[in-house]
Parts: sequence; structure tokens; C-alpha cells
Amino acid sequence: MRLPSPRTSSPNIILLVLSLGVFSTAIDQTVIYGALNDIMFDAHMNVVDLDKAAWIVIAYLIGYTAVLPLAGRISDVFGHSRVFIIGNLVFIGASAFIAIVDDFNLMIAARVVQAIGGGATVPAAMAIVAETFPAKRRAIAFGIIGGAIEAGAAVGPLFGGAVSEFLGWRWIFWADVVIGVAVITLIYFMVKNSPSVRQPIDYQSGMLIGISLALLSLGLSQQLHRTNAEVYMASFLVAAVVVFGLFIRRLLRAPDPLLRLSMFKHMAFSAANTSHLFVGGALIIALVIIPVMGYTLMELGDIDVGLRLLRLTAAIPVGAVIGGFMCHRFGYRIPTVIGLFLSSAGLFFMSRWTLEIAEPNLTLHLIICGLGFGLVISPIATAAVDSVSKDNRGIASALVISMRMIGMVIGLSLMNSLGMGHFHVAASDISVDEFEEALTPFALDIFQDFFFAAAIVCLVAIIPALWMKSKRD
Repeated sequence: MRLPSPRTSSPNIILLVLSLGVFSTAIDQTVIYGALNDIMFDAHMNVVDLDKAAWIVIAYLIGYTAVLPLAGRISDVFGHSRVFIIGNLVFIGASAFIAIVDDFNLMIAARVVQAIGGGATVPAAMAIVAETFPAKRRAIAFGIIGGAIEAGAAVGPLFGGAVSEFLGWRWIFWADVVIGVAVITLIYFMVKNSPSVRQPIDYQSGMLIGISLALLSLGLSQQLHRTNAEVYMASFLVAAVVVFGLFIRRLLRAPDPLLRLSMFKHMAFSAANTSHLFVGGALIIALVIIPVMGYTLMELGDIDVGLRLLRLTAAIPVGAVIGGFMCHRFGYRIPTVIGLFLSSAGLFFMSRWTLEIAEPNLTLHLIICGLGFGLVISPIATAAVDSVSKDNRGIASALVISMRMIGMVIGLSLMNSLGMGHFHVAASDISVDEFEEALTPFALDIFQDFFFAAAIVCLVAIIPALWMKSKRD
């Protein structure tokens, strides 16, 4: 695919187009939360099938995460704009398939493909920003790109809930097709492709890390109350470790590996990735528990659930932009530590929620949490990208994002296993007549415990963040 020269070389116009592109694919990270209730209904599922339904979320996270490092390297080799467009084409193709398919298992498989396309656009966009903006303006630009990604995630639940309630959940994915076509057109005519580089691509490493992550998710999501669950868990986890070992071996022996482990010798790079891993684990708990709590315990509708989650997700892009300016002024560590303290505080307040939680506390707690998660985006991304050479910016930006996604996969898998495992054990001893009344306080305790655990994870993430030193620190 040969791309035309851009009509304008203005970095701000390029940033606007890229922001629109990543916004359109980022919506699908969270759009499913606002429509999950209707999708489960059409698939003849109920609350006891949440562990199976969770795979429509886990599948997207796995596909998104697995493709990020590989897409980052591919974009470095074949050109960032070209990969951005191809990723969008894959994304809208899978979206159209989801809109017409009825089988839930096929839908999960299509979500993986959709995530691969959407995930491929992110490192390409970040790399375009890195080569378009000078170093002194890069943190702010990353903050805006991060804000666009989080804005898509922010409006996702409300968008999904509204479309599901008024048009049906399948129109969520038809909308992806319409938006995607518009984005591809704009990118094609306005953003010039970066020069291609003659360099082999380590596809084998990309496949190994994806398989390892899938096996890890299968192992962690096993519910120990089921027959032979311990055997399945141990088998999947051992297999995940073996495949991950093969991944490391491949990186050490390949002449041109997917990523060079030497990048982790830079303290700021390692610290940024480690901190982002914890951030992902904490964030997914909030994104899942808030809508599930609204559906199951508070009997809220799709739009009400979307509006509740919007209070948190809308604050994230605001925090991302603020974090970009703070990073530009104060360096990496200060905005990251402040953000992690805020998100921890918000999650702690949420761990005290009861069924009577009301305004203004509800909104205040969610905004505090969202702002905190937003503040860390730019400093963590900037710390990672500034730590590597120019020809490794694509893979570096992909890796730091994938670490957050890995944290989300691990967090959701553990939440699925521990939460639903306790739920099934408790439900087995309760009669049908007593089911709803007896399980309500039990479920509330589980939700509160998960919020509290997420608050602790945010505090733990501060430890590696303290090692994210820039020249001004």
C-alpha cells in the first residue's frame, strides 16, 4: 500500500487525526460493559454464567495485548501509518462479523481478531507522535493521545448502553464499521507513511507471548470448587511458564528479536513497565465491578450503568492531559505518584460503598479514581519511549501499553476465578426461594473486597514508580 504525501505537515493536525483513530478503536475496550446484560440475555445466560460471559472481555484483552509488541515492531519496519490503516481494516472487518454472528463462541473468537486490529493502531499512533513532535513537546502530545484512548474507553459503556437499549447491541459493532471507514479515509489522505526499513520481524516471539498469555488466563480463571480444577490450573500455569521460557529463549537467540531485553537495563524503562502492570490490574477491577454491581445488586438499566461508569472513565482522559503537562513541567515521578495515590484513595472509598451509596459521594469517589488513573498515562509512556533509541520507539510504546493490558488480563482472570468461585460455592447451599435475599450481602462483600484489593495494588505500583527518573529529577 503506497500512501500519498500529506496535504499538511502540521503536527497538530496529525495529532488530531491520530487521536480520532485511536479513539474509535478504544471504544471497544469498554463498550461491552454497557451491553453485557443484553448480550447475556440473547445468549440465554444469567448471573451464574458471568464466568463464561467474562471471556468476551478477556478475549479482547488477550488479543489486544498479544498484538501490541509485534505491531510495534511491524510498524517500525513497514511504516507506522501503513500499519495504522491495516489495523483499522482488520478491526472493522471483525466488528461486522460480530454484528451478524449468533454463536457466543464465534463471537469470542471474533473479539480476539477485533482486538488484534484495534491494538495494532496504538503503537503505530504513538510512534508517529514520537517522530512528529520534538522531545520538549512529546510528553504533552503523548498525554493527548493517551487522553483520546481513554476518552474512547470513557464513552464506551454509555455508548454501548444507549445503543443497546434503543437500537440493539449489534448496532454497537455496525457503528464501528462506519467510524472506522471515516478514520481510514482521513489517515490515508492526511498522514504520510514513515520510511520502510529492511529488517526481519520476529513473528515467532509474537506468537509465543500471545500463547503464553492465553494459557496464563486459562490457568488463573479456573474455579477451584469444580472437579479437577487444581489439575487444570496447574497444567495451564505450567504450560504458560514453559511457553514464556521459550519466548525468552527466542529473544536471546534470535538475530533480530521482537524486542531486546537490553531495553530493561534502563531503570526508567523497567520501572515504567512494572508500574503499568499494577495499574492495569487495579483498573480492570473498577471497570468490571462497577457495572456488574449496578446490574446485579442495584438492578440498574443499561444507560444508568453506563452513566455511573462514565463518572470514572470520563475523568481518565482529563487526568491524562493534565498528566502530560505535569510530566513536561516536573518529570516522570511526581505526576505518577500523585496519580497512584488518587486512584488508591478513590478505590478505597468505593470499597466502603453500600447499596445506599448516593450523590455527591458516588460521583466524587469515581472522579478521584479516574483522575488518578489518567495522571499516570503520559509520564509512564514518556519514561518508556525516552529510554530507548529512535528505531525502537514503536516497540517501546507497544510494550509499555501491553504491560497494562497484561495486568488487566491477570486481574480479570483472578477476579473471575476467586469471585465467581465463591459465588458458586455460596449459591449451591441456598434454596431458590432464598437465592436473591441471601446472596445480596455476600456479593456486596465480594465487590467491596475487590475494590479494597485494587486500592492496595495502586499503592504497590508507587514503589517501581519512584525509580522512574528523568534528567530533571
